[in-house]
Amino acid sequence: MKQGAGAALATAADLAQLVGGIAQSDGDYVTQIPALTVYRRSAATDPMPCIYGLGLGLAVQGGKRVTLGDEIFDYGPGQSLVTSVDLPVTSYVTRASHAEPYLGIRLELDGRAISQVAAEMDFSSPLKTTTSRAISVVTLDDSVQDALIRLIRLLDEPHIIPFVGPLIQQEIIVRLLRGEHGPMLRHLVTMGSPSQQIAKVITWLKQHFAGDFPIDDLAAQAHMSPSTFRQHFRVVAGMSPLQYLKQLRLQDARQLMLNENIDAGSAALRVGYESASQFSREYTRLFGAPPLRDIRRLQEASESMAERREH
Repeated sequence: MKQGAGAALATAADLAQLVGGIAQSDGDYVTQIPALTVYRRSAATDPMPCIYGLGLGLAVQGGKRVTLGDEIFDYGPGQSLVTSVDLPVTSYVTRASHAEPYLGIRLELDGRAISQVAAEMDFSSPLKTTTSRAISVVTLDDSVQDALIRLIRLLDEPHIIPFVGPLIQQEIIVRLLRGEHGPMLRHLVTMGSPSQQIAKVITWLKQHFAGDFPIDDLAAQAHMSPSTFRQHFRVVAGMSPLQYLKQLRLQDARQLMLNENIDAGSAALRVGYESASQFSREYTRLFGAPPLRDIRRLQEASESMAERREH
């Protein structure tokens, strides 16, 4: 049952207050609920290429933009974004200020749990056989918002998180499957559907992207002809298989340089590049700066944010 307008507004305010209480200064806050992260930014941010996995995102306050290939997804308070496979996107905060900072939530979803719940549910309408884009932005359902509030409030009772947290997360999955995000999520878990076949290939690519293999071999994994595979892949992932593979490699190289302090040439070899110059060109095209300058910029931004949190 939908809540009344007044109740819905109060609930949105409650959610903003809860998130603001956790994220009291700019930064990313990993919580005691492993799947739940909250964010705060006091100003609009630069576009940041990243990977969005299977999960639910909310802009509780302020606004955010996510681009996938040529598509733009803007969302703000009262809207929810769900991604059903790992997608290389560019994400940035579009509305934020010191007086009214951006507040966001990211809840990672469990694919196996979605499969199990979907298999046990009865749906009123059959699923169309068309391939589905693996990202959607829809109005946030009041019942999902209520469940998120209850999940966040569990952080005040850490001793019961292991017992109650999974129950609320399963409730959120049920409500997402019943709501407007449902068809996209069902495409992901319907055995033999084109979306599910592409999702399996994407899972394989995540584990083997540094290897040397013909792209057409991926079509055989999906039991599709090369042309049909490319068509379905582009619908699901918003880009071609080759573009997707490049982005996986570049994103991983960036993390290697940032977290393991290795040089660009070594990172390029680790992720499957044979040519350091090609790696540098494609890295600069994606991240807007050559590897060394980009990593220095990220480190400086991280240090600046850490200093603000300390003060």
